[in-house]
Amino acid sequence: MKKVIVYIDGFNVYHAIDALGDPKLKWLNLWSLSESLLRPDEKLVAVKYFSAFQTKRPDAYARHRSYVKALKFSGVSVQMGNFKFKDMECRRCHTQWKQPEEKETDVHIAITMVSDAFLGNFERCILISADSDLVPPKSLIKAQYPEKEFFVVAPPGRFGSARALKPNMEITKGRLKKHLFDLDIKDQSSNVVISAPREYR
Repeated sequence: MKKVIVYIDGFNVYHAIDALGDPKLKWLNLWSLSESLLRPDEKLVAVKYFSAFQTKRPDAYARHRSYVKALKFSGVSVQMGNFKFKDMECRRCHTQWKQPEEKETDVHIAITMVSDAFLGNFERCILISADSDLVPPKSLIKAQYPEKEFFVVAPPGRFGSARALKPNMEITKGRLKKHLFDLDIKDQSSNVVISAPREYR
């Protein structure tokens, strides 16, 4: 069986789902979704999720923590970056504010993919993202490891914006609906360990 690792650009996927206007879809089981992308001769050896906590927004932070807990419980590996605040100014009225800006996620994804390729951890890697910043690591892996397949999956509605990555397919809303977590996630003893946030119900 060929080994497959799936790499997920968390905020890229989140914003694509948010644009669909159906909050329930944010309670997405990424392990199950990743399994749906496998071919008959493949096995899923890891799903790696990359994101960052926005701690300045308490409600969003709480929802994100619940989601990350659900991902970890399902077997997904999680790597979190951070936010930094960039000084912004309106050119017309000169109002100033600080804009949160996610840092490190694309770097973490790039380093992890290249490292896994070098270590022989996969025969096919699947990247779920539309971020053109990930073109260089894709090009490097394809050049240095031509025997490995690099497969790009665009988040829903992002096939066009992912064109620099030359996506192989796009996740549909219908596929998302088939791969949601239960509203109450239970352990083997049927105890509820994680519940979906109210906004995702």
